[in-house]
This record gives sequence, structure tokens and C-alpha cells, in this order.
Amino acid sequence: MYEMLRAQFETPVPGLGWDVTILRLVAAVILGGVIGYERERQRKQAGLRTHIMIALAACLFTLIMLGLLMNPLADDDSIRKDPIRVIEAVTAGVAFLAAGTIFTSGNDVKGLTTGAGMWLAGAIGVACGLGHLGLATLAALLALVVLWLVRITAE
Repeated sequence: MYEMLRAQFETPVPGLGWDVTILRLVAAVILGGVIGYERERQRKQAGLRTHIMIALAACLFTLIMLGLLMNPLADDDSIRKDPIRVIEAVTAGVAFLAAGTIFTSGNDVKGLTTGAGMWLAGAIGVACGLGHLGLATLAALLALVVLWLVRITAE
């Protein structure tokens, strides 16, 4: 019983060790937090915690998908494997959350940028889960540049 339980914790994702898994999850938390911190500073509805949770969840779903793809039990031809569905599911889930931050009052629309930031946090989480940390970092930095630059030029 102990051996079976221990085996469940030896490798978090088939083909990936704990070091890689932890790095990807932590990167998602940090990069989602970068965008969330900026939204928090602007006192927006979805801030630091929301963006971190979105990026972390997206990363986790992606790691689970990688685990399923690398699992020898999934080599059966009767099992249909389509990794793009994970990206679609993350996109749909985050879009649902982001839509809740957007509201209109007459001709005034609020929350679009925050919703877009949440969507981007999901994409960054997926990129981290897939191991594209450079791409995820670049996207987060570009998001900050856009958010800061537009605010500065709009003032």
C-alpha cells in the first residue's frame, strides 16, 4: 500500500520531473501575477489573485494534458487524444470569467482590458505548462508595456 502511494508522488507528470513541473507552475504564478499586479494597482475588478489563479489553473490543465499524452495507458487506438481541446477549454473557461468583468452603462464600457488580461493570463499559463517559458515571459512583459504605455499616452 505504501509503495503504491509513494509511486503516485514520484513523477508528477509522465516524462517530466518535479523540478520541471514546479518551474512551470511557479512561472505561471509569477507571470500571471505580473499582469494581475498591474490590474490591482489600477483597482480593477480582477486583480492579482484572479490573474494568478487563472494562469496557474491553465498551466495545471496543460500539465495534466501532457501527462495524458505521455501515459502508456492512453496508447490504445480507441482513445482519442486531441491536445488542442485543452487550449479550447481554457480559452472558453477564461472567456466565461472575463465576460463577468465587462459591463456597459449607456455608451460606456468597463472591464474590457481586465477581461483581456484574464484571457492573456490563461494563454500565459498554457505556454508555461507546455514549457514555453520564454514566450510566456515575453507576452507578460509586452502586456505590461502595453498597459503602461497606453495609460501614459492617454493621460
